[in-house]
Amino acid sequence: MKRMTQSGHAPLFSRSGVIGYDACPEPGGEMRRREFVGLLGGAVVGAPFVVQAQAPAMLRVGSCSPQPRARSFLQGFDTRMPTLGYVEGHNYIMDFIDLQGRIERYGDAMRQLVERKADVIVAFGPEEALKAAVAATTTVPIVMGAIDYDPFALGYVSSLARPTGNITGIFLEQIDLAIKRVQMVKDAFPAIRKAMAFWDAPSADQWRVMPDNAAKLGFDLVGIELRDYPYDYTRALAQAPPDHRGFLFIMTSPLFARDRDRLVQFTLLNRLPSISVFREHADLGGLMSYGPSRTGMSRRMADYVNRIARGAKPAELPIERPTVFELVINQRTAKALGLEFSQAMLLRADEVIE
Repeated sequence: MKRMTQSGHAPLFSRSGVIGYDACPEPGGEMRRREFVGLLGGAVVGAPFVVQAQAPAMLRVGSCSPQPRARSFLQGFDTRMPTLGYVEGHNYIMDFIDLQGRIERYGDAMRQLVERKADVIVAFGPEEALKAAVAATTTVPIVMGAIDYDPFALGYVSSLARPTGNITGIFLEQIDLAIKRVQMVKDAFPAIRKAMAFWDAPSADQWRVMPDNAAKLGFDLVGIELRDYPYDYTRALAQAPPDHRGFLFIMTSPLFARDRDRLVQFTLLNRLPSISVFREHADLGGLMSYGPSRTGMSRRMADYVNRIARGAKPAELPIERPTVFELVINQRTAKALGLEFSQAMLLRADEVIE
């Protein structure tokens, strides 16, 4: 049984603020209002997503991911597009390339999408996705979902409020979120003294900020770098000092996301409490997750694509940043591991899976 603290419909914005609600649910239930408010709570407030122009007869959207399409961020995108008037195969095509876990293939894939005349490129995930899209085109509009990097600090855009060139989209400040997860675990388990983290090349920036912040909170955090995909999680666990194997932080990475089922089963098999970003981790049996709705983010990216398809320029669409995050606790897993959350922590959670 799942306890939902918030449910309802997603608000839409005009120049003056909230004007209505989007009644289209996410897969498996309604989109929680507070999640979508968070997605709209960044720079886009005050920027209209009012559609006036006619969409093209056939819109071609190009995207690629290390994950299969059915497991990728496109789940939310695919459910949003029909509510905006797009029927795949009728008036829009999703040209999707599965990188099969090989991040080094982003460059070739993005070039293929441009050569195949994509009207809009969707670049969701690590910096490699946007970097490859930028290298492939300076004219085709790019809607990014910047998950593991800061597009402003790295110079991809000159401003979040007024992006220049052909890039716009969503920016998840993953560095700050990594620090918040450290605090979240300390709040949940005040007696924690040692823990470990799995990280890889796409999540290196997240990992770098965590040890010092953990030390400030009174516990030691060691990191195990995963290389050469497919990752060997059993070997990674063996590399950690035995006294650090009591809790696992899992960084946000497209390869960890591809392995989410395998990672959760690994943590359960090894009776290893863990926290990750997206709620799928807790839904599948991980102990905790803390972050924004990935489905909500990808649904919002569909809104960007729709606006561009109807004539808007990327520079006219401010870059959004999620500001509301959800804590999901899997109480079944906690009981199986012999762990107990305080009542205050359970009340703090946005959802408790019983």
